Amino acid sequence: MKILVIRFSSMGDIIYTTPVVRCLKQQVPNAEVHFLTKPAFQYIYNNNPYLDKLLLLKPTLAETIADIKAEQYDYIVDLHNNLRTAIIKLRTGIKSSTYKKHIVRKWLSLKLRKQLVPTTHLVERYLEAAAPLGVKNDGKPIDYHVGEHRLEKLLPASHQQGFVAFVIGATHFTKRLPNYKIVNICRDLNLPVVLLGGKDVQANGNEVATALGKKVYNACGITSLDESVFLVSKAQSIIGFDTGLTHIAEAFDRPIVSVWGGTVPELLGVQPYMVKDVLVAGTDISCRPCSKFGLEKCPLGHFKCMNDMPEAPITSFVNAR
Repeated sequence: MKILVIRFSSMGDIIYTTPVVRCLKQQVPNAEVHFLTKPAFQYIYNNNPYLDKLLLLKPTLAETIADIKAEQYDYIVDLHNNLRTAIIKLRTGIKSSTYKKHIVRKWLSLKLRKQLVPTTHLVERYLEAAAPLGVKNDGKPIDYHVGEHRLEKLLPASHQQGFVAFVIGATHFTKRLPNYKIVNICRDLNLPVVLLGGKDVQANGNEVATALGKKVYNACGITSLDESVFLVSKAQSIIGFDTGLTHIAEAFDRPIVSVWGGTVPELLGVQPYMVKDVLVAGTDISCRPCSKFGLEKCPLGHFKCMNDMPEAPITSFVNAR
């Protein structure tokens, strides 16, 4: 059976599709599994042993549909459920099943500050879309197959014998702890700290590293994404915000502190998946969540969800590992 799985974006959402691909490959007899996504996210499936072919979204939808028709698929598992995937399914006429988004419930949950969305994890909801093919949850974590790298080429000698990875990057401001909170947490950790993120938080990392000296190595904007994932896979523990690299860290069986500010994992079903040792940190205040995906500033101006974040539970959790 030739199966196409579709999810165009984003990093965190795509990493949670990997159990679906694995279960399809292992549980559907003679399955040939392909995956369609945007070119920017193809790295997530690099070296994935359960995927037979990766298709990339073309500049026009017509080109993409032509590619799909040429492959002659038996079935489509649509894990995106938007207008483009609806057009793809309509124009190809291929038998399909689709992930349910709960758009209205999510909107009402946000506006009413009530949990109206089932707390079922996104992976399990994705797997429901594959259930018509006889697929069941195998109870295993997400998959990420990192490239080969060497610690001595990526880190100073002071950090090569054990470190905490702190993912300080996130797309939106309301997902990030203020720098002074990061400094306070890093100061109280027993191990050296490696800061991870993109160039957009490199200055933040420099400020933290300047405050704490050699204990902190700022790798933000220096390491590639694959190198950052490698460092996460070798860390003693990981602290991170609601961002793709923190979710990818769930693949490596490491203790994780998942820190949430203006967003909450229950709304999107993206609480750490199949992680044995995890702390989900967040403040219980009435204005939270203020958005599904994060904002560029606190809509009320006080940013209490992060400014009031207790630091001791985070440092105690990490130091005990």
